[in-house]
Amino acid sequence: MSSNVPFSGVVPPVVTPDTPDHQLDVVSFERSINRLIEAGVDGLFFLGSSGEVVFATDERRDQIVREAVRIVNHRVPVLVGIIDTETERVLEHGRRALALGADALVATAPFYALGGPADVEEHFRILHQELDAPLFAYDIPVCVHTKLPWKMLARLGAEGVLAGVKDSSGDDVSFRYLVQENEKNGHPLTLLTGHEIVVDGALLSGADGSVPGLANVEPKGYVRMWKAAQDGNWSEVKREQDRLNEISHIFDVTTGVQGYGAGVGAFKCALNLMGIFDSDQMPRPVKPLDDQNREAIKQVLVANNLL
Repeated sequence: MSSNVPFSGVVPPVVTPDTPDHQLDVVSFERSINRLIEAGVDGLFFLGSSGEVVFATDERRDQIVREAVRIVNHRVPVLVGIIDTETERVLEHGRRALALGADALVATAPFYALGGPADVEEHFRILHQELDAPLFAYDIPVCVHTKLPWKMLARLGAEGVLAGVKDSSGDDVSFRYLVQENEKNGHPLTLLTGHEIVVDGALLSGADGSVPGLANVEPKGYVRMWKAAQDGNWSEVKREQDRLNEISHIFDVTTGVQGYGAGVGAFKCALNLMGIFDSDQMPRPVKPLDDQNREAIKQVLVANNLL
């Protein structure tokens, strides 16, 4: 784990705010981005799962990246998700993101015409060959129905195909093996965990940082945790993780919702209650949380001194 590794540290997957009529809320977007940067994050990841990438038209994707690059204004690196069903579509997104100013690109495995491991590996090789930018593999099998094998990721890193991995697989054994193999290879990959509840364990094992969705709500805690890890203060790392985990109960105090509505819906509700987002609108067909669930999330925020 090193603070000198490119794109290391805390890189939140930025939640995209919507207006009540389902347009990009640029004012709230700017407020949120500035707040994250002022909290000391090391980079920002746009158009990830939390950023509504799969709900966004090509035009909306371009708008989000354009506004993100403008607002960030080179203060931290901008990573952009180029997630789509198959390789040619991903390449199109990548070319546009780079033209708009992205510093690095993040891609999943293909997720419609499912192939085997050889096709997935070729997918990343093609992206590397045709897109002139650092490329991160995004391991999120719950959404794309393919688990990226750690041996393949390590091999692609050693060969210079991948610059890094954003691991949201929840498979801590696989991630630990990947960290160890990456060290054997000379640490070519930047390894970031998206498993926000156990970032402390990932950092202890040698991860280069985190991509925690909860940092949209409470970024300073993840920044403090990263700095404590850099100092080798592991008791402080655990203390901060425990505190953040109390805030993470915004995910499980709700009832009658699941999936995207429960996860990103909780983020948007919390950000709206905290005055960061002007609206908690969700992308169609997902509904915002109802009053009962908003109250439950409010109580978690109050209990953790965020309201």
